[in-house]
Amino acid sequence: MRPAPSRLIFACACACAWTGYAVRMSHPEDEDDGALFRAAIGAVKPIREVAPPANAKPRPKPRARMAERDEAQAHTEFARLLRNSAPLEAGDIASYRHENLPTRLFQRLKRGQFSVQDELDLHGATAAQAESLLRQFLLDAHAHEHGCVRIIHGKGPQSDTGAPVLKNLMDRLLRQRNDVLAFHSAPPTQGGTGALLVLLARR
Repeated sequence: MRPAPSRLIFACACACAWTGYAVRMSHPEDEDDGALFRAAIGAVKPIREVAPPANAKPRPKPRARMAERDEAQAHTEFARLLRNSAPLEAGDIASYRHENLPTRLFQRLKRGQFSVQDELDLHGATAAQAESLLRQFLLDAHAHEHGCVRIIHGKGPQSDTGAPVLKNLMDRLLRQRNDVLAFHSAPPTQGGTGALLVLLARR
């Protein structure tokens, strides 16, 4: 006799709430993964966001000149980063794992077994715009308690060296954040080397 649908829904909801993440399929090692994940995120410090004063005056809208200056600074910083390390090519796999994240969970991220809860598409964005969009996207992801998100950076445009700008920019920026547990280029069916799957620490 099959269990009532309501019991199945309740059981699935309990399983997802226990681990903090929704996965595409059940695995016998889920209980171990839950303990490993809680141990991993315990050492990650959250980013403190400072709210503006209540009586603060609204900031003036940026002028085109300021946008051009920001973009020039972003390109200068990007060029410096490329000089200090070998840039990723369009077909290269981008990958990062925080030292406290268990390898088992990282392997599941690489295989695309975590459900993607939100997505940021950076097609058409400049380097300065992409940095700002990423910052706001991650703030929103934490506000909604998302655990796994996808960032679509594409495979262009190219820098003077021929390296994809946004792909390398995302790789550098995400590595610097202490709320990012891991990221890896998506499987071919989820965007391949033109997208990243990102595992976030819970606040």
